[in-house]
Amino acid sequence: MKIHEYQAKQLFAKYAIPVPKGYLALTVDEAESAAAKLVAETGSNVVVVKAQVHAGGRGKGGGVKVAKGGAAEAKELAGKILGMQLVTHQTGPEGQKVRRLYIEQGLGIERELYLGAVVDRDRRRIAFMVSTEGGVEIEKVAAETPEKIMTVHVDPTVGLAGYQARKLAYGLGLEKHGKPTVAKFVTLVTKLYDLFVKEDCSLCEVNPLIVTKDGDVVALDGKINFDDNAEFRHKEWESMRDADEEDPVELEAKAAGLSYVSLDGNVGCLVNGAGLAMATMDIIKAFGDKVGVAPANFLDVGGGANKEQVTKAFSMILKSPHVKAIFVNIFGGIMKCDVIAEGVVAATREMGLKVPLVVRLEGTNVELGRKILADSGLAITAATTMADGASKIVAAVSGTA
Repeated sequence: MKIHEYQAKQLFAKYAIPVPKGYLALTVDEAESAAAKLVAETGSNVVVVKAQVHAGGRGKGGGVKVAKGGAAEAKELAGKILGMQLVTHQTGPEGQKVRRLYIEQGLGIERELYLGAVVDRDRRRIAFMVSTEGGVEIEKVAAETPEKIMTVHVDPTVGLAGYQARKLAYGLGLEKHGKPTVAKFVTLVTKLYDLFVKEDCSLCEVNPLIVTKDGDVVALDGKINFDDNAEFRHKEWESMRDADEEDPVELEAKAAGLSYVSLDGNVGCLVNGAGLAMATMDIIKAFGDKVGVAPANFLDVGGGANKEQVTKAFSMILKSPHVKAIFVNIFGGIMKCDVIAEGVVAATREMGLKVPLVVRLEGTNVELGRKILADSGLAITAATTMADGASKIVAAVSGTA
């Protein structure tokens, strides 16, 4: 689950991580009032107008503007940003509509740095990363100048050690700003670790983390993703959710007990088991890459789906206008192949399915499941293996069948 910058900074403030003063604005008039309040509180006419969307690269897309003329200029900039379709490298070409603004005080910046924490699943530890290349996408830094990234892994039995925090500080060259600045960074990164663990985060990113002209260390930006598996511990997350920023089909799937992620391909996938679902997407891509065929979604119906859930899954898949065919790939263990076959037949009839449908069944009651499909009288193409299914679905979409 993603949250907005202003929400991340509210959490930062809760853990005493320094952030600039700022206020949420949902209208142009609110933006003007927020800017006037900041000018009165800080004594500076410099404020920053920031679009609030679940995507990085907002500045390059025109979603972050500095107003040096106080409230009047902030109002003008807010009028241009609010309601715009912001396009960044993370939104895709369609962009995201800006519905919220964050009006923040301007600060004197001496240096821009990068600080991030993420779950390293290979090492089974939280990894802290820093770089002197603040304000730049960390993916770009990793690809072009990986030597500029320093990483430390935290032992969960002892937490972030003081020497690790100091190692990161010296890696950033903060000693050049004096011992107080090093100490402030060490305090900040220690509190960020505390936040990461207690709030069940999967990602915490500060880009840029700045050193001010006074030697203070401040989180000028904030990005937090929560681990959805911990939602049962955090009832407050629901109030932080922005439904306008989330895929409505993914929310519908969650309510139905299905795991669904929208992609930009043209083959709808219905699979049981996350690993098999990933393998299914890979094999469709492998067979279809040269002819423009790719998976349109990740969909794991789980090990105990019933006919109603299969029908619901079909409904969600077909909500994408890009879907030109559906590939059902089921290994029957807990879930029996005949139950899936009945669900597929029921969904196909109920929805009057118009796109090609390829079904591969294997496992418990597989022969009965295949008989149900064959006796249905519906235009369902059977496949015996994953490769056979991928070949047939690619042929159906590309017109080479």
